[in-house]
Amino acid sequence: MTKPPGRIEPQPAEQAGFFGEQTPSRADLAASTETAHYHGHRDRLRTRFRDNGDAALADYEILELLLFRLIPRRDTKPVAKALLDRFGTLAGVFGAQPALLQEVKGIGEAVALDLKLIAAVAHRTLKSDLRGKKVLASWSSVIEYCHAAMAHENREQFRILFLDKRNALIVDEVQQTGTVDHTPVYPREVVKRALELSATALILVHNHPSGDPTPSRADIEMTKTIIDTAKPLGITVHDHIIIGRDGHASLKGLRLI
Repeated sequence: MTKPPGRIEPQPAEQAGFFGEQTPSRADLAASTETAHYHGHRDRLRTRFRDNGDAALADYEILELLLFRLIPRRDTKPVAKALLDRFGTLAGVFGAQPALLQEVKGIGEAVALDLKLIAAVAHRTLKSDLRGKKVLASWSSVIEYCHAAMAHENREQFRILFLDKRNALIVDEVQQTGTVDHTPVYPREVVKRALELSATALILVHNHPSGDPTPSRADIEMTKTIIDTAKPLGITVHDHIIIGRDGHASLKGLRLI
């Protein structure tokens, strides 16, 4: 059947992000002429980053530069600033849950998923830096990795870094996920898993979604129970680290174990 002259077939809705092809709608094409002013800004920002690195850019500009690729036909400066206003820092943005990201105007499901993918790549990069290294000699890297992985979780997680006899990382695992203020931990299961992996040392880690890393009495007692269960089997607990949004606490550093 011949289409009437001049008829414009409807276009599918735009799906922004890395995970799908993007087809501009008629509204997008019309809007592009109204918002063309930001194209020169994008070129200038890319040039500053190319010539001077990230030190030449504010946090919102780094985020804006990234959003160029995720939201190609929109001025992304207001979106970047809105994300930072909502979540406080770049770490807060990338650590936020997808549903919360989508509450920010301009962030759809696809873009939220892209941001979480980028966060996952960063976490894996930090984790790969620990692989095979003597963890106790790379303590700042351990803290950086644990903070990136857990600080912005909205539920408590109990994570264990299993180490070999050289104190090199065998694997790290999230053993339990609980509520906003409690995670069930079973010392016998912790030790059982260490024996399965032939681990001779452990670093315990959990987060406080409240943001305050101060250890509770329950945290201290649970740690001592794990130490007492592991010691007769030749398994050492080096430390228990509690991660908050703005810092961390070490039970060993506080002389609580």
